[in-house]
Amino acid sequence: MDFMGNSFTKQNVDMDSVQAQFVRDTIANNKVAIFSKTTCPYCTMAKEPFRKLNVNATIVELNTRKDGNEIQSVLGEMTGARTVPRVFINGKFVGGGTDIKQMYEMGTLQKYFE
Repeated sequence: MDFMGNSFTKQNVDMDSVQAQFVRDTIANNKVAIFSKTTCPYCTMAKEPFRKLNVNATIVELNTRKDGNEIQSVLGEMTGARTVPRVFINGKFVGGGTDIKQMYEMGTLQKYFE
């Protein structure tokens, strides 16, 4: 535990790792990249609007990969949070499940694909 009694200390993330390069390549080479887990309801919430819009999203299911935890740590370093989903459009982090649902309901998500 640290001096404040917090057992959650920031871990060192190797941003030169194979996983970090995989994350950067996935984000750079796909209009929509979603880092998700198959069991996560917020991830389902984030994927649904893209299905409704017939947008082909590249989905990386972290819980089906041996290096999923490392990828999640890289995403945490890049976006400020390790939670999933982590959704990127045109190389930019746009949010998680509730963010994407709200963007869809407000019509702002659709503007990315006009």
